[in-house]
Formats: sequence, C-alpha cells, structure tokens
Amino acid sequence: MTSQLWQLSASEIANAVRSKKRSAVEVTTAHLERLSSVNPTLNAVVQEFPDEALDAARVVDAQIANGENPGPLCGVPVTIKVNADQIGHATTNGLKMLKNLVATADSPVVSNIKKAGGIIVGRTNTPAFSLRWFTNNDLHGQTLNPHDKDLTPGGSSGGAASAVASGICAIGHGTDIGGSIRYPAYACGLHGLRPTLGRIPAYNASGAERHIGAQLMAVSGPIARTIADIALALEAMSISDPHDPWWVPAPIDMGAFPKRAALTIAPDGMPVVPEVKAALIDAAKKLEADGWIVEEIPCPPMREAADLNAKLWMAEMRYGAKEMIAKEAEADSMFIFDQMTKRSPDIDMHGLLNALQSRAGLVREWSLFMQKYPVLLCPVSGQLPFPQQYDVSSEQNFEAAMEAQLPQVALPLLGLPGLTVSTGFAGKTPVGVQLIAGRYREDVLLDAGAAIERGGSQPSVIDPQF
Repeated sequence: MTSQLWQLSASEIANAVRSKKRSAVEVTTAHLERLSSVNPTLNAVVQEFPDEALDAARVVDAQIANGENPGPLCGVPVTIKVNADQIGHATTNGLKMLKNLVATADSPVVSNIKKAGGIIVGRTNTPAFSLRWFTNNDLHGQTLNPHDKDLTPGGSSGGAASAVASGICAIGHGTDIGGSIRYPAYACGLHGLRPTLGRIPAYNASGAERHIGAQLMAVSGPIARTIADIALALEAMSISDPHDPWWVPAPIDMGAFPKRAALTIAPDGMPVVPEVKAALIDAAKKLEADGWIVEEIPCPPMREAADLNAKLWMAEMRYGAKEMIAKEAEADSMFIFDQMTKRSPDIDMHGLLNALQSRAGLVREWSLFMQKYPVLLCPVSGQLPFPQQYDVSSEQNFEAAMEAQLPQVALPLLGLPGLTVSTGFAGKTPVGVQLIAGRYREDVLLDAGAAIERGGSQPSVIDPQF
C-alpha cells in the first residue's frame, strides 16, 4: 500500500525503486500524502511544490526504464532547509524581509541531492536567521515536535527533524554552525551528522560571501532515522562542486582504525542530568559489546572552543546582520542577539587575530587526542530536550540553555565531524548521545553509530498525537 511507504527508510526506498518493486512516483505520492496529513499540525514544511516533486519522480522512473542508474538516492524523498538556495524557491532563512528572495540556481548540496536521484518534496522551517535551538519565526510560524508539542523540535534545522520524524521525508537536509543538525536530531529522536568542514560543498548565490567565522564553521549535513541512511545521504551530498573553495576531495572510507573510544560524561565539568548520563553509559556498553575499548577520561577543552566560536560568530553577526536583525524586528531573535552580545563583547582586529591564533592550538590539541581515541562519546546536550521557547522565556533560562549546549557550540570551531545517535527515550522524551571523530573520519562515526544502533532501538515514524 502506498500509504505505508512513508514508513520506509531511505535505503529501503532506494532499493525498492531501483529494483522496480516500487516506482518513484508511487513513493513520492505517498510522502506527499503524508505531508498533507501531518504538516498542518507540525508546520515542518513551509514551502510545498507537489507538481515539481512528481515531475522529478517521473524522471527517475524514466531513467530506470532506460536501464540508467539515477544515483544513490534513487527516488528517496528529501526535504531542504529554507536557508539553502533551491532554484525557483525563496531562500527565506525564516525572515519576512527575504520572503521574495527567489533562488536562480541550486546550492551545491541541493544540486548533489538531485544528481543522486533524490526527490525534493518540500522546504523546511528554521528560526529567523537560523539563530536558535528552537524553530519559530514571524514569517513561517512555529514548528512542533511530533513526539510532544510542548518540546522544541530543535533548531535551527527543526523543520527538517520534525519532517523526518513524522515520515514526511526519509532524509532531511540541515545546516550546523552551533548544533543546528545535531540538536534537532536529538530533540526529535533521530540521527544527525555534522560533517567535517569541506566534506559537503556549500554556496548560496542568492547571498553575499560569508565572513571567516561562518566559512570555518558552517556546514550542511543529513538527518535521518537510520545510520545507513546517514551514510547514504553523506555519499550523495558530498560530491565535488567548484563553487566551494573549502571542499576537500577526501574519500569517505579513510581506512582502518583502532576501535578505541573515549567517554567524557561531563566535558569541562558541565552539568549533565541523570538521564543523559545513563544514555552515555549504556552507549559505552554497546560499543564494548561490539569490540570497542572504551576509556572514561576528560576530553580536550570545550569551553575555550565554545568561547572562540561565539567570538567569531558574533563578530560576523555584528558586522553583517545587526542591522538586519533590527529591521526584521522579530522579538525572539532580537532577544537572543542581545543575550549573545552580552556574553561575547565586540572584538577588534587584534581580538579577531588572537581568536584565529588560539583556534589553531585547540585544533591541534583535539587532533592529537583523536589520534589516540578515534571516537569521543559525550553528551549532545546536558539536558533533555527543552520546552518550547525556553531560551527566550528569561535571561536565566537563556544562560541555562547555553550551558547545556556546550558540546553543540564547541565542535564547529574545531572543524571536526559529530554524529547524534538516538538511543531511545527517557520516559516519553527523546534522548541520545554524541560521537566525535577526527577530521574526515565520518566513517569512524558511522561504524560506532551503527554499533550503538544495533544494540538498541531504531527510530521509527511518529504520528503526532495532539
């Protein structure tokens, strides 16, 4: 029955379409019907174009009929975040002022998904300026978590995670400069990969070139319900593109590695709730059962990395977005920008050079650590998923959220890959763990993530019960 196709994984869909057991049109129709059924409740997808999606599906079916290989995402329904250029659609980034900024070319990640045979079924919500771990804005409204409407779906790729969790798509495209892939995956009970800087090409022709902070820290990556689907999406998304000067031609399989992992339950002494500690200890046991040697030790500094991330990010925001934030006059982003400004005062040229200099030393320290321990097992967040709008409810809650998200903010500064692995639930609330590896060692993350996944329960499609 087509009504059940939205429950399948991306890998299952690609195999079924490639073998002609199902058509791409049939699969796309089922997911579009699912979108129509649940999206009015969730508001995960904010730009819809069913005719365009079905036309793309027909192309895939024609390729198969002609004996051609459409690519690794053969007929797989995918969503794109509204901060990435997709030809013919507005790159709003959750902003009223950009509602008519229609892209005239695809970003490399969108182009790669199409080249790989993926079917884009919609574009997903993000907070204004993609600035928060919550997904709400004055243009598109608030996105809900399919597990619980009172919990954040995460951000800034909250629409993508909500769409994957509810069966609107099998793979969601997200972006991450401070946890925006890893945290939505955590909040919605999914897996999410922040790849190494330079692994997946990025460029938006609709906008200006980004400053050094975003160039060093912002990446695209996939959110999915299985580790195999994360691997499939990574293969498709990481095809070379000359638009991105940071892209590196590194193979996904980087060769053998020792199965040795470090476990850090509370990096730099951050507060961690018992449920997260239990998930980490259980994940460590699953790795050990798979033949990994796990050693509980402190990891290299995260607080300094998070502080440098904030300095570089806020330098860019002050220079490139301060006036836009005031003009957009969206209450949530104005509050967040004010709080972030207080935490990270303005820096001059000397301060910027010092930040970049300090970054080099931290990257070296982490690289040496990852040589000894190919995987670090640590929290995604020190808390279970936050209540909706928690960060803007008070200055105290904003600070508590920032403290809980230390591992989210630290990692982008280092340019290392990180993988959120869902480990199930604490009661009815999603919980998971984070894996970190050395540069371009996504293969290590996928191996360790698969071991944890095999030892536990696999995420499944959720019907929103509200």
